[in-house]
Amino acid sequence: MGDACCAADPPAAPPVAAEAAPAALWQVRELRMAAAAGVLLVGSLLSAGSAATALQAAALLAGAATFVPGTLRALRRGRLGVGLLMTVAAAGAVALGEYGEAAMLAFLFSIAEGLEGYALARTRHGLRALMDLVPPTARILRDGAESEVDPARLRVGDVLVVRPGERIATDGTVAAGRSSLDVSVVTGESVPVEVGPGAEVFAGTVNGAGALEITVTATAQDNSLAKLVHMVHEAQGRKGASQRLAERAARPLVPGVLVLGAVVAALGSLFGDPGVWVERALVVLVAAAPCAFALSVPVAVVAAIGAASKGGVLLKGGAAAEALGKVRVVAIDKTGTLTRNEPEVIEVVTAPGAARDAVLGVAAALEARSEHPLAAAILAAVPGAAPAADVAAVPGNGLTGTVDGRPARLGRPGFVDPGPLDGEVARLQDAGATVVLVERDGRLLGAVAVRDEVRPEAAEAIAALRRQRVAVVMLTGDNSRTAAAIAAEAGIEDVRAELLPADKARIVTGLRARGAVAMVGDGINDAPALATADTGIAMGAMGSDVAIEAADVALMGEDLRRLPDALAHARAARRIFAQNLLMSGGILVALVPLAATGAMSLAAVVAAHELAEVLVIANGVRAGRRKHLPAHPPLRTAPAPAPARSVHPSGADESGKELPSPMPRAHSGAAAPAVAGCCEYGCDCAK
Repeated sequence: MGDACCAADPPAAPPVAAEAAPAALWQVRELRMAAAAGVLLVGSLLSAGSAATALQAAALLAGAATFVPGTLRALRRGRLGVGLLMTVAAAGAVALGEYGEAAMLAFLFSIAEGLEGYALARTRHGLRALMDLVPPTARILRDGAESEVDPARLRVGDVLVVRPGERIATDGTVAAGRSSLDVSVVTGESVPVEVGPGAEVFAGTVNGAGALEITVTATAQDNSLAKLVHMVHEAQGRKGASQRLAERAARPLVPGVLVLGAVVAALGSLFGDPGVWVERALVVLVAAAPCAFALSVPVAVVAAIGAASKGGVLLKGGAAAEALGKVRVVAIDKTGTLTRNEPEVIEVVTAPGAARDAVLGVAAALEARSEHPLAAAILAAVPGAAPAADVAAVPGNGLTGTVDGRPARLGRPGFVDPGPLDGEVARLQDAGATVVLVERDGRLLGAVAVRDEVRPEAAEAIAALRRQRVAVVMLTGDNSRTAAAIAAEAGIEDVRAELLPADKARIVTGLRARGAVAMVGDGINDAPALATADTGIAMGAMGSDVAIEAADVALMGEDLRRLPDALAHARAARRIFAQNLLMSGGILVALVPLAATGAMSLAAVVAAHELAEVLVIANGVRAGRRKHLPAHPPLRTAPAPAPARSVHPSGADESGKELPSPMPRAHSGAAAPAVAGCCEYGCDCAK
């Protein structure tokens, strides 16, 4: 570690399959050697004469074995590290006959080396342990019989059989069965996710009470969990400004310290006792060793990234952590970020003399083969609808066709005249719904209101951002009325609507005048703005390669509350980066003059230097705490929705009961498929 921390080419992060981290301090080789050296040193204090000297020499050999061989190997490759300074200091002390001082230096430095290695190994082990989430065997169904195989031998198309309580071995799609999955270890979400046929599932998640048959869609080497671990290892190598500053300062310090020691010895010998000044030069070598300075930020970066990844937040390197910690403005996309991107039928308004079932039946028949999100919402309300005949899309307006042998139309107001429903249509649109009118035989049947509901945790997340003194701006391509309704429900005051992707990027650039900007989005539409922002944050990126690659930070789950959590975690980590830089720099500034003037002996400087180094590492490890990444309580579950109500223009339902004017919220839970094609209603297309 001593050489690694200040080498010209620091070693890369270990691969995922690297040796497991030591479970206890006594398993660390450097600490065992340090313990042996300590016992020998104590023995030397209880002895006298040649016996004491022999014990001191043995203690020196035991302690030096932890860093001298590595130092010499690095020196042959032209790499100068802190171990070289310690080796020179120990050799000089031996030359001066100070075996006890040399042994004490080796003893204390070997302790520091062991603690450094243990801290880094344990920090990285938390990430590496993610791979242990994959079960040792997977049960597959072939030729009607079940058999167990190594997960590494799974092939795309295999059918996994997952029993209650078992972990899922790799990514796949549910082919049969229904259950709930505990996804907290992967996404950080505390609420189990209900899955059924067609649902995507990910490696490492835990099955609940139901048995599942899952069609494999990715091998063990290419599944989402393996990609996550690989990307976090890469992220640990991406350096932020603080880390680059520490490394730039540390690299020239080693040769600089050697020169300083030589100057102190030479000048002191000219004007004083050479023996005294050579000894002081050796003390200066130890005092000015910059290992604490070089390790001050990397240890904290590794700890912060590892903790965030276990909390469902992927920080792609120290630079991303620092940039996120500076954010003062968050620009957030609407569709799929603030909202669930699952449009639902929330209200049906019937024309005089028309029935609710007729409105939905004609609408579902026309939409039966459409891939538009509105179609999915209508079909979820009328499952099993028979498709209409001769269906044709009228771009920007709607659909025409034949239902039960009679002509029918469905589309936006204007394409179909709202007639007596004009006031109801305006009310629904003001509430943020997309309204389609249904007509048959030239007669208006009614209107269907569809809305993409705000995430239930959105208002809580936005309020948390405001408490952190972060300004929030909503960016959307949707119309102004819908945008205003959604923003009001989420608690956002600054709304920019009817934007193209290029407009979002331009606005993000302008927002920089108010401070560092983070852009939160969920898809390709947001890519220009994600790239333009100081920090791009992908929402719900588990399984989304495009989003996770484009962003600097990825929220792996769907809980928007992780956004303020991620900001708080990054801010805490950034404070620790700064503390460590100041602490380690102050150590160098304080110890070098004391060593050069003889105010501190070699043993005292070694003890102070190594103690300070341990303090810097311990402070850096604090960045690995998940204090700001708590497990949130489950979101309030909405009661099972009643069927979308039928409303007459008078404001009364079919029974004649007066209904309130505000549009109610309903939750069907039906997921909409991805959009394929244009928006035939003139509404804002989902991504």
